[in-house]
Amino acid sequence: MTNFLTEEQQIWKDTVERWVDQEVGRDYIRKCDVERTFPFEAYEKAAQMGFHRLIIPESDGGDGGDIFSYALMVEAMAKYGLDFAAAITGSTFTAMNLVLHGTPEQKRQYLEPFMRGDIRLPISISEPGAGSDAANTQTRAERDGDHWVINGQKLWCSGAGNKGAVIIMLVRTEKKADKRDGLSVFIIPNTTPGLTIRPLNTLARRSITSTEIFLDNVRVHESQVLGKPGQGWKIIGGEHLQIERIAIAAGYAGNAQGAVNDALAYAHQRVQFGQPIFEFQVIRHMLADMQTQTDAARLMAYRAADLASRGQPCRKEVAMAKLFCSETLQSVSRMGMQIMGGHGMLPDADMERYFREGMQSTVGGGTSQIQRTMIAQEMRLR
Repeated sequence: MTNFLTEEQQIWKDTVERWVDQEVGRDYIRKCDVERTFPFEAYEKAAQMGFHRLIIPESDGGDGGDIFSYALMVEAMAKYGLDFAAAITGSTFTAMNLVLHGTPEQKRQYLEPFMRGDIRLPISISEPGAGSDAANTQTRAERDGDHWVINGQKLWCSGAGNKGAVIIMLVRTEKKADKRDGLSVFIIPNTTPGLTIRPLNTLARRSITSTEIFLDNVRVHESQVLGKPGQGWKIIGGEHLQIERIAIAAGYAGNAQGAVNDALAYAHQRVQFGQPIFEFQVIRHMLADMQTQTDAARLMAYRAADLASRGQPCRKEVAMAKLFCSETLQSVSRMGMQIMGGHGMLPDADMERYFREGMQSTVGGGTSQIQRTMIAQEMRLR
């Protein structure tokens, strides 16, 4: 795949992957998953390396990198699991909401601490009745002088309960005929009175921890509105989801490659009937299919990231990347489990983690069915 990257891009990707191997390690990532603990130590190390500031513009104190570089970083970090990569890099695409819509004071209060590694920025969009239908948000904020009072319930917010989490939340501030109107985004530290955050015992997302959030007369100052009231769908429905889906698509491709690597190593080591199982044609063909699918997924993610980096319209390409990369991780990890047999069922083998994250990948961040709908919408004849 190096032919598709410039020398500088390949060096950058190799640097991040080497950091994961040398400064974090497979055992640490596995431990966080098994114990359902956030990788705070690695998160702080990543901040010290400057990873959090990669795509933050220089004018806001960042490094001014592009989306393609960010995608390469996520891909490299996801080698041993998307959950770990999302824990480290996931706040970055939420931070871009502050870059694009934050006031100078909001940037000072939240963006700078994020780049230092002091806080995390989970995104809260879904609700019990608003998953794929994200605009059906019912959590309501009502004005009370210079404050807003918020009541409702949010669901599937990854990382909302972790130390130092500042939640970027989509809330309804006005009832409109078009439900995409009348939505706003609020910046809510998870220590705000009236918030109750409960962890969910999910199949995947064990390191970040998915949560449900209850809001009971949560009072936030008007200065905690991101952008202007009523701009919520523009902020979340378009700009945010594009960069989020590019990032997770790249992460799925990276994790799929990790699954291929582990399955290949096992196939060379595992001896049955007097020879390594790699010598059996059926295993070779499975591995060939796994690598072919993974290379194709990677290219899909690269295309979407490249278009976004150049400011080109890419709604269809982003949806295609998210769709194909997520289903590739699911397929590849399933074949990896088959190759590793009983050993693959053990946490120490890591493949079962890839498999769990593969099952989540076609649901979280926009289901495969929603991606297909978006692709078809862009295929209409003009």
